[in-house]
Amino acid sequence: MEQNHDAKIPEDLVNGNHNDAERPGEEPANGEKSTPEKEEKALEEQNPDLFQISVKLPHKPYQIQVTVSTQEQVQDLRNSIVEFPNTFQYSCFHLEYNGSRVNDFVELSEVKELVPGAEMLLVEDPYTEKEARMHMIRVRDLIGAAGDRVDMLHGISAGLSLHDSIVPPEMFNLPLQNGKRSVTTSSEDSHALSDYDFNAPASIQTILPQTKDSPPKTVKSICVSAWNPPPHYLRQKGHLLYLQLTTNEGEQFQITSHISGFFVNKSSNSKFDPYPRLQPKSASAHSLLALIEKVSLSFQSSFSSLQEYNNRKDPLANFQITNTIPANPWLVPAAESSLLAHQPDLTRTQETYLMSGIENAETLRDWNEEFQSTRELPKETIQDRVFRERITSKLFADYTDAAARGAVMVARGEVAPLNPTENRDAQIFVYNNVFFSYGADGVGTFTSEGGDDAARVAVGKDVTGIRVVNQLDIDGLFTPGTVVVDYLGKRLVGQSIVPGIFKQREPGENQIDYGGVEGRDVVAENEVFVPVFSKLSKHLRVKKHDVWDKEGKKHTLEGSVETKGLLGTDGRKYVLDLYRLSPLDITWIEDYWSDVSSTDVKPLETNYPHRMTVLRPELIETYWRSKMGEFVKAELERRRSPANGAENVDSKDHADTNGNAESTAIVNGNTQGHDETGLTTTGEKAESNGLQERVDISDFNLAFNPDVFCGQAPQTDEEKEELVRDEKEVRSICDYLRQNVISELVHDLREGEVGFPMDGHSLARLLHKRGINIRYLGKLATLAKEQSSRLEALNALSVQEMIARSFKHIANHYTKGLPAVFISSCLAHLLNCLLGADFNQAPKACLDEELQAYYTNADWSFRDVDVQTLRAKVQAEVHLRYRYTLDQDWVDNLKHIQLLREIALKLGLQITAKDYRFSASSIPPTNASPNGSTNGVNHHTNGVSSRKKKKNGDHELASQSSESLFLSSSTTFSPDDIVNIIPVVKNACPKSTLAEEALEAGKMSMMQNQKEIGQELLLESLSLHEQIYGVLHPEVARMYHQLSMLYYQLDEKIAAVELARKAVYVSERTLGVDSNETILSYLNLGLFEHGNGNTKIALIYMKHALELWKIIYGSGHPDSITTINNAAVMLQTLKHYHDSRIWFETSLTICEEVSGKQSVNTATLCFQLAQALALDQEAKAAVNRMRDAYSIFLSKLGPDDRNTKESESWLEQLTQNAVSIAKHAKDVQARKLRRVQFTPGISLGTRPQPQVGQSSTGTALGGDPRDPNRIDSRSVDELLRFIEGGGETSKRSPAKKRSSRGNPKRRGGLLGNAV
Repeated sequence: MEQNHDAKIPEDLVNGNHNDAERPGEEPANGEKSTPEKEEKALEEQNPDLFQISVKLPHKPYQIQVTVSTQEQVQDLRNSIVEFPNTFQYSCFHLEYNGSRVNDFVELSEVKELVPGAEMLLVEDPYTEKEARMHMIRVRDLIGAAGDRVDMLHGISAGLSLHDSIVPPEMFNLPLQNGKRSVTTSSEDSHALSDYDFNAPASIQTILPQTKDSPPKTVKSICVSAWNPPPHYLRQKGHLLYLQLTTNEGEQFQITSHISGFFVNKSSNSKFDPYPRLQPKSASAHSLLALIEKVSLSFQSSFSSLQEYNNRKDPLANFQITNTIPANPWLVPAAESSLLAHQPDLTRTQETYLMSGIENAETLRDWNEEFQSTRELPKETIQDRVFRERITSKLFADYTDAAARGAVMVARGEVAPLNPTENRDAQIFVYNNVFFSYGADGVGTFTSEGGDDAARVAVGKDVTGIRVVNQLDIDGLFTPGTVVVDYLGKRLVGQSIVPGIFKQREPGENQIDYGGVEGRDVVAENEVFVPVFSKLSKHLRVKKHDVWDKEGKKHTLEGSVETKGLLGTDGRKYVLDLYRLSPLDITWIEDYWSDVSSTDVKPLETNYPHRMTVLRPELIETYWRSKMGEFVKAELERRRSPANGAENVDSKDHADTNGNAESTAIVNGNTQGHDETGLTTTGEKAESNGLQERVDISDFNLAFNPDVFCGQAPQTDEEKEELVRDEKEVRSICDYLRQNVISELVHDLREGEVGFPMDGHSLARLLHKRGINIRYLGKLATLAKEQSSRLEALNALSVQEMIARSFKHIANHYTKGLPAVFISSCLAHLLNCLLGADFNQAPKACLDEELQAYYTNADWSFRDVDVQTLRAKVQAEVHLRYRYTLDQDWVDNLKHIQLLREIALKLGLQITAKDYRFSASSIPPTNASPNGSTNGVNHHTNGVSSRKKKKNGDHELASQSSESLFLSSSTTFSPDDIVNIIPVVKNACPKSTLAEEALEAGKMSMMQNQKEIGQELLLESLSLHEQIYGVLHPEVARMYHQLSMLYYQLDEKIAAVELARKAVYVSERTLGVDSNETILSYLNLGLFEHGNGNTKIALIYMKHALELWKIIYGSGHPDSITTINNAAVMLQTLKHYHDSRIWFETSLTICEEVSGKQSVNTATLCFQLAQALALDQEAKAAVNRMRDAYSIFLSKLGPDDRNTKESESWLEQLTQNAVSIAKHAKDVQARKLRRVQFTPGISLGTRPQPQVGQSSTGTALGGDPRDPNRIDSRSVDELLRFIEGGGETSKRSPAKKRSSRGNPKRRGGLLGNAV
């Protein structure tokens, strides 16, 4: 069904099977009837599964047209109807066709005789109490009467989008002139990058929402009446609820919700009479929305105004996020801001009753049964798989939401434990049918592995393992729903209750049916688990191996002894404790861990916190493929040695079958989430050698024993030899990690072969994709420090990440024993000691002593922490966990805003947005202007004027102690600055294999130049992503991002822009307004807008992306060279040649810092800057820059390289031109400048210009417009004629053919960010 916000996308992009919750705008414009014959015919031609039907209504507009798909259920059609603006009022109804009621849960294809153009009848149903409550909630949301909500899981401004405040939607409704938006500005010479300051510090205003107008009020209030619920005798008469409505006119109405609808009754605040009013004051309707319209004269106009107000934003900015946890910004407006105004709303206190009923039992779900029943759904057909994966995605989202809420309640002490006599870490809880326990070693299971630290790591690895198993989707093997939540310094695990896990077994029976029962001392075996565990082990490269219990008895297991199998009372086979799916990193353990008694002090060099150093599954897969490549190469060399031609022919015939098997293995590996870059490289190597299709790999067998180095005691010599071989294989993969994988990553980053990480999150994702554990951050930083200057950014980013993670561990240590009300005081004090020490060397913790007296058993040790103590702890923690020694001046090199962001994201903090004083020099002057502007570190107003601050201070005197006021003014952070703490959640939700398969197939087809098939597959993948995940989901954002780039390369520029804009909206709301993926989405959107000719809009996007970049990294990021270069080219398009030159110079400056002054990249930018200087009439400077480029090319590439020859030719001509210009008078030069007629096709940096869809003139200027390695496509004479006034000649020049001139190792240009 078509969405309004898809109007600009080509018809083949319109998805006919959107998720129901994501299609509120899918109706014909203004509810008008479409032309059935034409539209049905068009739909059938476009997609045979799509057709239109009519729905007859009991009220105006009496009939609507709906586009549906045969694959949809009737329930989907219902959900579409209730979201149409003209059918908002309907919620309790059923559909009839040919006089028979249609089942809501059948597919439309199963409805008898349903054909295109058919007419269905909407019939209003009697209400139940539940339906009346749901109708009440829905109407409150529709009419804007819901007010603000305080949510323990979703923080302040959750799911925020800033796009519409950066470029208002009305700008996209401007008329097109020659295919471009006629953007009006105050001056034709103005643009978004005018007077841009590259050296200005990051402005926190960039990620704050703008103050907006209040939405129109439709009613004053609507809530549950004080007379509710109905007494028993009136329930017998059909009374369901009693409501109270106050209209904008000030009239108050008591309303009865009856099974037949809603009516105004005769009750008042003091008198109970719930029967209908008499004429003329009587009013009734089946829908509450229709009833309000009858009793309030102003409602219709105000409701229309509200809809117009809501429609100002793109629907993607307003849709409710249902299938994932929305992103929570780490910086939020101040508590007194109008954006956070807390409004009175009586119904807010009644929402639990409205949603769950009096008994609060409607929200209780049997999570485990739902998970396993969903897994058992059929998956034979595509439709079956779509339905199954869609249900799975929604179920995981619901469970994650419920488990995270329960964990918050447990952490705050709101849930009573089932075993209150045990110590706190051993206590267990059940809330909302979810079983909770602490991620700590409460019962001593991990004593020998590292205690609480090992237990904390184990539960995190368990979630990862369960996600892997869920992704594999092995028939007959089941996993419990599992979520890990970090909140208030505590780690909690929420699991669905497996039937039988608490069952009391008979004497002699084990609690576990397969694997280790009590650690490794008791091992259970059960043949029914062998088939499913063997499938799991095969996928995970786990070797079938022997283990021995404490009595020396041998047991043969398919998986790790720590991985357990439980036969539930429901007959299903469950796999538990998946934290050891791969071997231990024995090299790290031997270097940095010592197994000593708990009473002894561990040596400093061998005191790593735990022994749970398992290798990542991505590393296992990479190593496996590497060894397979060696096997194939050796096998081919063996075959080539006899040089038997006939034998080679036979081997070719035999290879096709095995090649298919290998291809299948690669696809399966990819669906498990392994590094695509690594897989592609492997495939390329194999293909180049002709190996992948010619060698039978069935004889290749490599698997790992995950229980080596874990205290196994083989009994016979043969068993000991086998264990030694297993240990050798594990050691080899550990060496491979250190010697190959890490060094290859450093090499790729140094050479610019992979995108450079921007922040801690992107760095961690990059490491994990390569199979590198976070504990190797120290080694990464050390290697980066030893490398070229390009990797200074990697070293700084790695050090910052280590400090942030170390601070997180320190903060968790101090906060886990504190009452929730003191957490903000503790964190503010620790932040003052780390980030505010330059401002106040001796900060003091701010505590309310009266409240403190209530908690005698709390841990108040954080009060004793001072600046030196915290610094020493951070240094020790960095060395302990990452084996890296911080420089002596590490405190002086801190990036305060960036480090604060990393800490806030890791701890779930939401901090007041203001200009924090990190040093004494950043104190605002006392004579600040009264208009509210400040001279803080950001040179922007922080939203609170000096006058307002003074007023706020006077107000706070009444509620705060003088000590608190003193601390807030003498320290960088105060407890009030930490506005909220949100849980950090990890779940085990798998990706959609169906959508991923379609995406990979589409990419493969595009690579094979099968564009039509590839495009269809990519669109199918997009449709599957939207159906399975819902539109607002991180995976859908990534899909929009990839598809927009592909459409841009296919020259579908308008579609590329629309998809890129969707990527921005969804990324902002699900990943964060300042996430690294959001920045890339903004950069791509800017490039594509420029390609569409909307360069001024593009510059707005580029500026916002650069400001975000400052916040998450700072200035001078290696990849910002490309972005700044792109912006310079865009400025040339607008004929701002001087501004463009400044941006080229900035790009060159950063490149010199990153790559060195004598690098080829620097030479390329010098070449481009020389052209820009020539256009800016700086002939002498142009000659100097071209001379620099020539000398570098000459020394690096030699005299015969085409770049050297090209720069030499340019240098000669520019030198002659400079001499010629010097002989002319200035007035002649000015006259020549006036004669120049600039055209968009004649600008410097022509390599990037055509790539973003420049005009045909620009495209015709030589060679392939999409060649990323071009310096310039014009001849020297042509540019010189242009500089000297030959504009007319330049305009005629595209008629000639010119060869392109390449440029080695060029990463700049407009498509650089899109890769």
